[in-house]
Amino acid sequence: MATVSFDLRGRVAVVTGGYGVLGGAMADGLAAAGVKVAVLGRSREAALEKADALRRGGAEAMALVASVLDQAQLRLAREELLAAWGQVDVLVNAAGGNVAAARTDHTPVFALALPAFDEVVRLNLHGTVYPTLVFGEAMARRKKGSVVNVSSMAAVLALSGVLGYSVAKAAIESFTRWMAVDLARRCGEGLRVNAVAPGFFIGRQNRAVLVQPDGSLTDRARRILARTPMGRFGDPAELQGAVLWLCSDAASFVTGAVIPVDGGFSADSGI
Repeated sequence: MATVSFDLRGRVAVVTGGYGVLGGAMADGLAAAGVKVAVLGRSREAALEKADALRRGGAEAMALVASVLDQAQLRLAREELLAAWGQVDVLVNAAGGNVAAARTDHTPVFALALPAFDEVVRLNLHGTVYPTLVFGEAMARRKKGSVVNVSSMAAVLALSGVLGYSVAKAAIESFTRWMAVDLARRCGEGLRVNAVAPGFFIGRQNRAVLVQPDGSLTDRARRILARTPMGRFGDPAELQGAVLWLCSDAASFVTGAVIPVDGGFSADSGI
């Protein structure tokens, strides 16, 4: 009986939003596993800084400057990557987040600013679809690769105040399943699409919602921890295991799956 392989050495990965808190942790994990990592994002300075940090840690890394909402920029980034490293084996769609103006924590949902709603849906949903179509096309030519999308607890449970984000993340789970089926049928078993669904992690975007200026937790943060059986927030590095598994041959029969990394939040009925 053959043993499964978690070995990712020498593979090439693109991590969108790879200089963010969660995306950065995923990039770190891939780099530590011997993957060549391309950090993609709009900010040249941030992408270069993250790529430099990965190289200082002994990895091969490069910065790709592109908006995940601009297909022309994404195609140029793809060609730059292929010219440098010849292939793309992994795409991690970590770009996304909420938009402050789209929150309805303290206002009726009927007062939701629709332009902000549109913005958060585009950032999260379109910002996953576009890179998948562009970099996935390169994978499809070789009939080999792994796409890992990032969902959220907001996709399956109603979380107050984040309608647009919730809608977008639910759509990402649908997109994950749809692409998994379509690519398996068109390209065979070598091209897989899955997602991770993080629970609650403290990042730059949500820190003010979860942590008071004095460092104490907000009421929302305390409610979250009360519903998380492990009783704590996640460490971004704790996403690495699931991502590395999904990208490796050890998950060769896994496609269309959404893996919670949430300390038991999604399993708890509250009783």
